[in-house]
Amino acid sequence: MTTTFPSAGRRERGYDPDQVDAFLRDARRCYDDEADRSLTSETIRRVSFDMRRGGYSAAAVDRVLERLEDAFAVRERDRTVARVGDEAWNAEAMRAAQEILDRVSRPTGERFDRAGFLTTGYDRREVDRFADRIAKYFRGTKPMSVDDVRTAAFHPRRGGYREAQVDLLLDAVVDVMNAVR
Repeated sequence: MTTTFPSAGRRERGYDPDQVDAFLRDARRCYDDEADRSLTSETIRRVSFDMRRGGYSAAAVDRVLERLEDAFAVRERDRTVARVGDEAWNAEAMRAAQEILDRVSRPTGERFDRAGFLTTGYDRREVDRFADRIAKYFRGTKPMSVDDVRTAAFHPRRGGYREAQVDLLLDAVVDVMNAVR
């Protein structure tokens, strides 16, 4: 399979083409083989590539990865619904949504653990503002897209929220949004 992505430019850094091509070959193989479950939507969401000068445009590759993640998420949902049924699937999605809503409904400044005093985390104000948007989405008062969550970015701040916790919550939000599509 030959994949053509625009280059980041000779002087700019982009994703390592060999790594991207190898990952996409593996993804295609896994998708084409119904029995192969070695690659998941979560794996695709978390993949990273080395950066190198003249590599593939990160934005172009990221767009393809988002579509690929969506395709795998739909297939995973269909497999699970076939195994457990719609009612169980919806109950699990509702349970996960409630856990997210409980977390983002905590008082401002207390939604996540803080990074150590000498280490950086995500800016608490920015995360809290985004958490408010998530809460409004789950309460049905404000629309939000999967792309809004995928592209959320926060500035680093000393004493900010622990990045791993925030990232796990964002992953869970994407999972729930994909589950109810």
